[in-house]
Amino acid sequence: MDDQDLYSGLIRLHILHHAAEGPIFGLGMIEELARHGYRMSPGTLYPILHGLEARGYLRSRRKSTDAGRVRRVYLITAAGRRGLAAARFKVRELFGELFEHAGRGE
Repeated sequence: MDDQDLYSGLIRLHILHHAAEGPIFGLGMIEELARHGYRMSPGTLYPILHGLEARGYLRSRRKSTDAGRVRRVYLITAAGRRGLAAARFKVRELFGELFEHAGRGE
């Protein structure tokens, strides 16, 4: 069984976390997520980015690179920062429960 669907919310939070630190772009996030064990293709990541943008958590703009290419970068919005802050509270609470029970033989 593939558990990847269990991680979709964590991936979105990871994206928002990095966007809160500064502008992000697709390939950079694919590489960052891979460092944490998430294997994502552009065909999977970009719909997530577009969905976060459609919900108002991110906004995007085009930016020229030093190599003269144009790259779409994503920036967190005020709504994204509020959503991330609320999610941090919920994640902390959930992780507390998960790890509290893990010591009981689960």
